[in-house]
Amino acid sequence: MKMIKRIQLVALGCVCVSLASGSVWAAQSKQVVGTQTLKEELAKLDNMQQAYQSELAKMRQLREQYAAQLKKMNEAKPAQSTLSDSKYNKLKEQLDRIQISGFVRAKYDSDDRDGIGSGSNNKHFYMNLEGKMKVSDDWDAHFQSETRKGYTVNQSWRNGDPGSDDQNGTFQRIWVEGKPANIGIALGTKWWGLGFQNVPFGHAADGISVDYDVVPSWNVKAYWLRPRQGDLVTMPNGQETTITGMNITGNITKNLAASITYAGNKDYNGDQKMSQMGAFELQYQATDDILLRGAFVRTNADDYNTSQEYRVDYKGSKLEQVGSYGMYVRYIDFERYGDYSHDDEWGSLPNDAKGWLLGGTFVPFKNVVWETFFSVQRRNRASSVDHNAMRHLLRTQIDFHF
Repeated sequence: MKMIKRIQLVALGCVCVSLASGSVWAAQSKQVVGTQTLKEELAKLDNMQQAYQSELAKMRQLREQYAAQLKKMNEAKPAQSTLSDSKYNKLKEQLDRIQISGFVRAKYDSDDRDGIGSGSNNKHFYMNLEGKMKVSDDWDAHFQSETRKGYTVNQSWRNGDPGSDDQNGTFQRIWVEGKPANIGIALGTKWWGLGFQNVPFGHAADGISVDYDVVPSWNVKAYWLRPRQGDLVTMPNGQETTITGMNITGNITKNLAASITYAGNKDYNGDQKMSQMGAFELQYQATDDILLRGAFVRTNADDYNTSQEYRVDYKGSKLEQVGSYGMYVRYIDFERYGDYSHDDEWGSLPNDAKGWLLGGTFVPFKNVVWETFFSVQRRNRASSVDHNAMRHLLRTQIDFHF
């Protein structure tokens, strides 16, 4: 600021001197000028020129000082910004080491009684919380916590206790995942799914899997699993055995993919009713809006030893796109010993069931999806209790994703 004032004073002085000089010169030009007078005027002009040169030098000096100071200030800004960016990036890196995601669900079922349907067991509020923690560039640690709060008292897992302690939010599953040298590894207790629709196996288990992309569009996976979530959906006393096997998944064409699964287990005293399983699945993107999927599974059980599911999806809801929607129809035929343990999707796909489901999804708000479906199923074909009973299930649920 002082520098700018000095420049202004110098400029003002120059203007004043110039105006005064112009007035004197104009007055004298009207008179006869003698030799002595001309000499005096020339001397005055010389003095004025020296004054101008002196003030001009001062102005140049001030300008150079100001330019140097401005340059110094501009050079200091990137350094300060770099320091700030460095701190920000370090903080961001620390925050990115931990990622939390999941959803909160409100669900209502209209279902048949236990033995045919699930009764009131799926009238609940539920939260799925998952965490991913970066160990290194190659490894991540994970956890999953489930909390279920039934809003009716007559739910089977409470054993007559009307309290609200259902699944209480502990870390039910902990595992690590990594890809050192482009080899995928998963180790720990987690939910495992095989195939496009989790028909061969979809269950919680302790285990390890190792997979590798043999070519860019084909993956080979080997796994060892010990089920831990109580009795399996299809295999009796499944928690008493271990499952080992292999899965191959890849693209046959741009729109057609296939998945082949093989697994074996030890059949302890015949309790598991099976010791081998094979599955073949196809997935075909018929158009931009239509996706077709089919799965066929077979075990070496003596009877009731196949499982099938066929599904058609139209469009599909997108969490970030308000107003998006999807519709689907599913046909199921899960025989009593037809797979190792397909995903029962909260009791809507039990074992020993044959029927269909018709449903849809809709996104009313960003990251909120509403799903409703209706299903008719023939149950207990391999049992004398409630043999061939018909089940009617209506389910509606809304998920709030975070």
